[in-house]
Amino acid sequence: MMRAAALLGVALLTLVVGSAGADDIRIGQTLPYSGPASGFGAIGRTQEAFFEKINAEGGISGRKVKFISLDDAYSPPKTVEQTRKLVEQDEVLMMFGSLGTATNSAVQRYLNAKKVPQLFVLSGATKWADPQKNPWTMPGMAAYESEGVVYAKYILQSKPDAKIAILSQNDDFGRDYVAGFKRALGAKAASMIIAEASYETSAPTISSQLSTLKASGANVLFGVVLGKFTSQAIKGVAEIGWKPDLFFVPTSASSISFLEPAGLDNAVGLISSSNQKDTMDPQWADDPGVKEYLAFMKQYMPSADLSNSNYAAGYHYATLLMTVLRACKDDVSRDNIMRQAASLKEIKLPLLLPGMAVSTGPDDYLPFQQLQLRRFNGKSWVGFGDVLDDR
Repeated sequence: MMRAAALLGVALLTLVVGSAGADDIRIGQTLPYSGPASGFGAIGRTQEAFFEKINAEGGISGRKVKFISLDDAYSPPKTVEQTRKLVEQDEVLMMFGSLGTATNSAVQRYLNAKKVPQLFVLSGATKWADPQKNPWTMPGMAAYESEGVVYAKYILQSKPDAKIAILSQNDDFGRDYVAGFKRALGAKAASMIIAEASYETSAPTISSQLSTLKASGANVLFGVVLGKFTSQAIKGVAEIGWKPDLFFVPTSASSISFLEPAGLDNAVGLISSSNQKDTMDPQWADDPGVKEYLAFMKQYMPSADLSNSNYAAGYHYATLLMTVLRACKDDVSRDNIMRQAASLKEIKLPLLLPGMAVSTGPDDYLPFQQLQLRRFNGKSWVGFGDVLDDR
């Protein structure tokens, strides 16, 4: 009798624990913790600590967050394997903040067929903001096209007689930027753009393209470059004695780690953009959002290198997801998660630049459409001008 009672007690305890476990909010993610893009793993590590903090404060609507971030080594086949595991074995409620265009593309159809939210994809490809075709996918970055629009608007405003040369990567990354850039120039694109060149990511150098563009007589260069080609473009322009009045590179190419190999002196005057506060910039030392972030890092990730902007990016996107989850209140169903993600109204985030806000709608899946231009002064990026947008 006692043994039966004990077994019944164990069974009841198991039932209670199982019910509690089923009542958590399971969030899945794939990131490159290994391989050539492993530096982005800092994003996931920050978010793991962030949700640890949220759980310590009582969770969300009384539920604890179970955050499961797996290594996909930036390899699409691995992304497919890990995403299937997260959805079918770990039974995650959603995927959040997974990195890369090719990697997310490999699982987009699967997640939409399963009606699993694919929230705040870390890629600026335009394809993520297509609610009619893929209603369960939403981007987490400013679209490459939107950024191209912002650069073109600045040229029209500051140098309306510009002679523009474009160097772009020959893939969706390059094409998206150039499409937005030309769209914003409108009818003037035909006369203002006097030279265009592209390069393959497998190319060893881009020196011949730079020489051709210089020979065109252009005084503005829009370099849609990435990684090592950022360094080559900056150094190459300096080496051939070309001094365009305006020289733009995308936000995704603006890391100091890309500028240093080119020589920081050669990068002086370079223009890029951002929508996020630089947490290491003294101008934000007394900013409440930045102070909140730094206090979090000190408590939960004390050994992290704060100069690595991926930590701040991880925190930034986690605060966006928190906004959505809190708006869900007691209904954390997949349907309601997407409903709330697609109805954000003028949301201010701790690390978002002043004058900017996040807004979405059922037909507008782009949360970030505002950017501020910034110029490199030889040591750091300095913001200037008004907040610009693609609305």
